[in-house]
Amino acid sequence: MNKRKMSTGIDVFLFLLPALILFGGILIAPIVMSGYYSLFDWHLVKGNQGFVGLANYKELFTSNSIAFTKALGNSLLLAAVSVFVQLPISLGLALLLGRGFKGERIFLSIFFLPVLISTVVIGQLWLKIYNPNYGLLNVALTSLGFEKFKDYTWLSSNSAIWACFIPTLWQFVGYHMLLMYAGVKSVPTEYREAAKIDGATEAQVDRYIVIPYIKGILKVSVIFAVTGSLKSYDMIKILLGSQKHSPVEVPTTRLINQIIERNNVGMGSAIAIILIILCFAFALIIGKVFKEDD
Repeated sequence: MNKRKMSTGIDVFLFLLPALILFGGILIAPIVMSGYYSLFDWHLVKGNQGFVGLANYKELFTSNSIAFTKALGNSLLLAAVSVFVQLPISLGLALLLGRGFKGERIFLSIFFLPVLISTVVIGQLWLKIYNPNYGLLNVALTSLGFEKFKDYTWLSSNSAIWACFIPTLWQFVGYHMLLMYAGVKSVPTEYREAAKIDGATEAQVDRYIVIPYIKGILKVSVIFAVTGSLKSYDMIKILLGSQKHSPVEVPTTRLINQIIERNNVGMGSAIAIILIILCFAFALIIGKVFKEDD
């Protein structure tokens, strides 16, 4: 019997081995290497200049590197807006579509369409919308009587951060909506019917039955929204990449700046490790909050 169990265990291990190798090579190994590089004064051109310990991490949070703390604050702001603005919109759409009506699938496809479109395409679309000369946004505001927005540059220093956040939030509303919609549709119909027999309104059914039932999906959406905000890069780069000095910085843009432009692999690796730690920390905290709430 023990030999049979051992044989089964070996078989399972051999089946899992290719996946474990891929997982280790693609995910674990780069994290370990980044952690190693972050402890050195490592440059792409000059190579290893010596062991510095935690000096790279310390420098990121000193007054001399205030750019990183500001960039991290921008990502945390995006995470907060994602959780408290984007996700409620997604939940509202999911609850509305989940009630079932004619044309439900059509609306579901329309809301999910931005998720299927490349971020590069969406970025170029919003560049046209924000264009100060012929952009749809300025034209619409001017036609409504807001003459001060006739030639307004939305990607300037004053409004650039929100001009970058809005397309990012808009693009993934449909993604979270689809996750929640699947959860709403999985709620047993007898729960809804029993509540309505007791006199509950649609809003009360959503609040006391549907939302508690899909809390597991809500937790996943919150984790995705927060970690995705910390990793945001492509939309900001597309919208502001042509500017010599970008008015909006996030940790990923600082990472690229350190490694590509300054050849500072050690500092860039330190930023990468901080982002990894923050993503794992927020995932654990969010999981703990939802677990205690349950």
